[in-house]
Amino acid sequence: MLASSYGRVIAAACLLLTGIGATRAQELNPNAYTPVPVGANLLLLTNNYSTGSISLDPSLPIEDVHANVNTTIVGYGRTLGLFGHYTNIGFLVPYVHGEVSGLIGGQQQSVRRNAFGDPLLRLAVNLYGAPALSRREFASYQQSTIVGVALVVAPPLGAYDSTKLINVGSNRWSFKPEIGISQRTGAWTFESDLAVIFFTDNTNFYNGGVRSQEPIGALQLHAIYTIRPQMWVAVDANYYTGGRTTINGKQNLDLQQNSRIGITFAMPLTRAQSLKFAYSHGARTTIGGDFDTYGVSYQYAWFSGP
Repeated sequence: MLASSYGRVIAAACLLLTGIGATRAQELNPNAYTPVPVGANLLLLTNNYSTGSISLDPSLPIEDVHANVNTTIVGYGRTLGLFGHYTNIGFLVPYVHGEVSGLIGGQQQSVRRNAFGDPLLRLAVNLYGAPALSRREFASYQQSTIVGVALVVAPPLGAYDSTKLINVGSNRWSFKPEIGISQRTGAWTFESDLAVIFFTDNTNFYNGGVRSQEPIGALQLHAIYTIRPQMWVAVDANYYTGGRTTINGKQNLDLQQNSRIGITFAMPLTRAQSLKFAYSHGARTTIGGDFDTYGVSYQYAWFSGP
């Protein structure tokens, strides 16, 4: 009985990773398939602060779990043409400062982590409705219906220590194929993105164990209103499910069926610089992090080539 309880506590500790490392399924990312001219270079600096509780199996001897996580992200992207289709490539590197606390067996415990997380590499191609256009050609482009696909890969390069239960890095690969549809109607743009996240095994989990995770399906919906060029506001929502884990052959009761809602506002500073503000809230959380997240992003853009 004691060994079984210990194993379930270990499984619950895995969920605390959602309070430290970024979770792809929770993303709310409007305008992901909106095109810009080819040859654009984008430098991104983002800071996200998340705070809230973490929901675990109520039968476990763990209560009042809370996390505060600050994530600073530096990224770079570039637009180009691939067989005549608008394409963008980019990468993000996160640095995480986080604290998770809770009552374990009636005793207050807490842990802090400060380290680089797993980077993200993204390739996206608009297959329909968004050809690769130069700046001159783009001046007369009118968006209607766009269909695009993307692949996000997270290699296991973040900080990881197998002697610790809670890490910033995941010590495994993840792959997120996605399809997105964007429909422009007047000043409104409506987007829908459907993705599945696949994970390889962590074969050195907590002193040599093996941790597996089932895929997570994720759906994003966005309604975006353009106020003027480069200034827009979006209402965002998502739903994600799956992700049940297995540790050393034993499956855990940690199926996720969660959703978030949020709002995003973008504004230009100059022709080359812009700011974006975002807020999101956990609308429904069965297992995992139920966070309020506040974000601000700075973007600098410049063109290379003709």
